Amino acid sequence: MMRSSNPALSTDTFRGTLAQSPADQMTIQGTVNKTLVLLLILLVPAYYVWNLFFTMRDPGAINLYMMVGVFGGLVVALVTVFKKTWAPVTAPLYAALEGLALGGISSFFEARFPGIVIQAVGLTFTTLLALLMAYKSGLIKVTENFKLGVAAATGGIFLFYMLQMVLGFFNVRIPYVHEGGIIGIGFSLFVIVIASLNLVMDFDFIEEGARRRAPRYMEWYAAFGLMVTLIWLYLEFLRLLSKLQGSRR
Repeated sequence: MMRSSNPALSTDTFRGTLAQSPADQMTIQGTVNKTLVLLLILLVPAYYVWNLFFTMRDPGAINLYMMVGVFGGLVVALVTVFKKTWAPVTAPLYAALEGLALGGISSFFEARFPGIVIQAVGLTFTTLLALLMAYKSGLIKVTENFKLGVAAATGGIFLFYMLQMVLGFFNVRIPYVHEGGIIGIGFSLFVIVIASLNLVMDFDFIEEGARRRAPRYMEWYAAFGLMVTLIWLYLEFLRLLSKLQGSRR
């Protein structure tokens, strides 16, 4: 049984899906191409919001874009998960909305810590390539125990972030985790490791889809799932780098 800790790439994703013809079959190369398309779509609104922030020098000028990106992206992601056949439309829309959100978030971090964004981007894609090579070479094997461990750790992180969000409504802040001390940096490193291992799960998911002869629209769905993990990893690198730089000041 296939298992993934990425909520977009769940155990039952391919159940009941089968390409009607070889021409309609999901391929690894097709998924790679669609992932690149989603990244390009994300960059356009991200650059627009980024440029607007550094032109206006007013956080209020981009708040609306960020809100639309964050909440709109969440809604579209949920729609995509439950309506996989809509992925050719919803995955590009998700990428565009996340571009609005990431453009704003990145500009805030960059304004406080100049140079941090290019570092986070570099670390994200270096990690992606390194893990892809390790996966393809067989250095990392996606066993059932591996899947269960990553799924459990990812679920724990998700619950922790949900608790943190709920407590935030009551102005309660969990100490140490968001600070630049040993605990805060250690927590960020742990989350980055788990997010990185989710990339390996995504690679396995894509190969499984190709093996199962999933229909071509699943290329968009798999690319969407990979984007979810990449965005998470990028944000965690931003948090880690901000803690490291903040602790030096």
